[in-house]
Amino acid sequence: MTIKSRIRTVPHYPKKGVMFRDITTLLKDPVGFRVTINELVNHYTAVKIDKVAGIESRGFIIGGAVALAMGAGFVPVRKGGRLPAATIAEAYSLEYGEAVIEVHADAIASGQRVLIVDDLLATGGTAAATAALVERLGGRIVGMSFLIELSELQGGAALSGHPYSALLRL
Repeated sequence: MTIKSRIRTVPHYPKKGVMFRDITTLLKDPVGFRVTINELVNHYTAVKIDKVAGIESRGFIIGGAVALAMGAGFVPVRKGGRLPAATIAEAYSLEYGEAVIEVHADAIASGQRVLIVDDLLATGGTAAATAALVERLGGRIVGMSFLIELSELQGGAALSGHPYSALLRL
C-alpha cells in the first residue's frame, strides 16, 4: 500500500488546467489514513511539540489526528470571521486578491512549540500566514508538515526558512 495510490487526481477542478489532489479517498481508507498519520508523526518523534496548528479545512482532519497521536493540543487556523472568541488575523495573497486567516488570541502561549500541519503545500501563502500568526502569539515553530507538496509551485520558498516536510512531492 502506498499513500500516493490512495489519492485521487481530479483533472480540471476547480478550473480547467488544474489537477486537484483529492485526499478524501485516502481518508476513507482506514489503513491508508493510519499509515499517513503514523508517517507524519514519525518525522517528529524526537521533537517536543506542545500544539499542532491545523489549517482549514483538510488540515483540521490531518492535524487533529497528528495532535492526538503526539499528545499535543490542537489549534484550528480558520478563514476570517469563523472563530467565536477574540482572534488575531493575518492577510495573505492569493492568485487574484487576498484572503485572511485567524486564530484565537489565547490559542498558543509564549514559548510553546508548534507544528503547523496541512494537507497541501502549493504556493506557501497560507502556511506562511499561519507561521506569522503563531509567531505573533509567541509560539516557536518547530516544523511544518504537509501530506503533499506541489514542487513546481515552489511553496517552500515562501516559508521564511522554517523547516518543513512533505510525505509526497508531486
